[in-house]
Amino acid sequence: MNMEDTVRIGLIGVGIMGRNHLRILAMLKGVSLSFVYDQDIELAARLAAENGAVTGPELEPLLSDVDAVVICTPTVTHSSYMRRAAEHVRNIFVEKPLAHDLSETKSMVAFANERGLNVQVGFIERFNPAVQQLKSVIDEATQVISLDFMRTNKLSSRITDVDVVTDLMIHDIDLALFLNGPVLDVSAHGLAEGGMINFASALLTHANGRFSRIQASRITEKKMRKIQATCADMFVDCELLRKELLISRQSEIAPQDGGPYKISAIEETIEVRPQEALLSELQAFAASCRTGSPHGPGPSDALLAADICDMIQRAVLK
Repeated sequence: MNMEDTVRIGLIGVGIMGRNHLRILAMLKGVSLSFVYDQDIELAARLAAENGAVTGPELEPLLSDVDAVVICTPTVTHSSYMRRAAEHVRNIFVEKPLAHDLSETKSMVAFANERGLNVQVGFIERFNPAVQQLKSVIDEATQVISLDFMRTNKLSSRITDVDVVTDLMIHDIDLALFLNGPVLDVSAHGLAEGGMINFASALLTHANGRFSRIQASRITEKKMRKIQATCADMFVDCELLRKELLISRQSEIAPQDGGPYKISAIEETIEVRPQEALLSELQAFAASCRTGSPHGPGPSDALLAADICDMIQRAVLK
């Protein structure tokens, strides 16, 4: 496949997130939405008709005429659908997390490697323009000391198969690895109700000496998505929902006449380009289908995040 070819993509799963993918795939340049498949046959038929795609009660016949698939089904079904899709296509996008636990994640990574699959995992926050701008800023910092991540959301009735660590915190675990590098140590505490963790707080110590403090909650009514970076020469407040960066820089320390030292600071707002993260994410996947090489986070990234998720879960539940 060359860079001019249209990529034929099938969509598996049209729940809330699946319908977001459907919206982008239906209008994405250089992509043809070939089929829509869901256990809800009537819903799949309606959405397929509205978007010029085909559907059917059985998945395998639909897989025979596509270049790639996007899997947006419940987490516990990711493994099954990826294995079925791999019998027909090499290019597979799987929404995060790759699997519901560490053991199954390891199995899926091994399977992808054995088959030589081109798998992209849906760590969408890497494509958030505010995160990309934050990375550019801290890469130029004198010294990054720590990053604080806050992610809260009220419990959704549609998420019943995974806890807050696997559902929400995993996004920031991936970002901590992306921004701060490999992890040497993990400590955590939290709140579990009926064996399901709905609040967790973790401290990651990175190999480069930085720290990541990550908090995720599904018992908080207010929705928040925030990263704060403490650096030797500045403090950066990054709002992921509003896509804003505010930088506070210490500009001058000077003695006043006959008085105490005066500290003056400069606050700077960084403009973030208005780009939808899901659009960028699926553009990267389409590009990877054409080149045959990854353009986004893959199975190895999913395994690193799943390993840390497992350590946090065990620490909270012990």
